[in-house]
Amino acid sequence: MNKLRDNDIREVLLDELYSRYSHVNDTKIVNEMGVLHGKSRVDVAVINGILHGYEIKSESDNLLRLPSQINDYNKVFDRMTIVVQRNYLESVRTMVPKWWGIMLVTKNKDKFNLREIRKGRLNDNVDPYSLSHLLWKEEALEILKKRGMQKGYIGKPRRIIYQKICDSITFEELKVTVNQQLKQRQGWRSEKPLILNGDSH
Repeated sequence: MNKLRDNDIREVLLDELYSRYSHVNDTKIVNEMGVLHGKSRVDVAVINGILHGYEIKSESDNLLRLPSQINDYNKVFDRMTIVVQRNYLESVRTMVPKWWGIMLVTKNKDKFNLREIRKGRLNDNVDPYSLSHLLWKEEALEILKKRGMQKGYIGKPRRIIYQKICDSITFEELKVTVNQQLKQRQGWRSEKPLILNGDSH
C-alpha cells in the first residue's frame, strides 16, 4: 500500500475543519502559514478569535524538524494540534508539550478517519514579540499610525517597529489586533486562504 503523504492528510483535515467551522462567522483557514518570518511554516492555521495551528506528520515524513517547530509554534499559537498516523503516535506523545492536542488519522480501505486522542489546552506562554512578527511591516506601521505613534518609525527596521508595538499596547490588545489583521489580510504569499463564514459554505 502506498504511504500517505502530508497532502493526503491535509485534505482530510481541511474537510474536517470546513465542516466544524462552516457555521462560525469570521473564521479564516490558511495553508502553510509562516511564523517568525518563515522560520517555520505550520501546515494549517485557523484564525477566529484565537490562533490554532495544525502540524501534520504523515508516515512519509520524519520528526527531525519537530523540536524546532515546537519551539517556534509555542511562541505564537494559542492552541496547537499535531495530526499523525499511528507510526508516530507514541513518539509525538513524548515530544510535544502537554497543552498540544493530538489527532490520529487512520485509513480503512479508501475511507479516512480523524480521531482526537488528546484535546489540548490554551497556551499560557505566547510571546508578544514573536506574535507581532506575524504582521507585515506595513500592517505594523498602520497599527502605530492609528494610535498616532508612527513619528520616527516609518523608515525603521521592522524589528524596532514590532518592539514599539509591544511596548505601547497591552498583550491582550496585541492578540486581538494581530488576529483581526490576519483575518482581514489580502494577498497572502502562500496558497490562497480559505475564508469561511456562516453564509458562504
